[in-house]
Amino acid sequence: MIAALVSVYSLIVLAAVALSWFPQARDNQLARYVLALTEPVLERIRSVVPPLGGLDLSPMILLFALQLLRRIL
Repeated sequence: MIAALVSVYSLIVLAAVALSWFPQARDNQLARYVLALTEPVLERIRSVVPPLGGLDLSPMILLFALQLLRRIL
């Protein structure tokens, strides 16, 4: 059950990454939910690992951590 939730959250993180490519899509209600679910976690990662040369690595780090968690479970 927890592994399934981790997989779903990984998809939500990927959706947030896709939304970052289309700023006008952030006005959508679904987009606001996606960002509300991901931004608190991504902000914590960004506070530790700042963007490198304008590239935000926080989603990649989060997805990597989620994959590790899913393999452990």
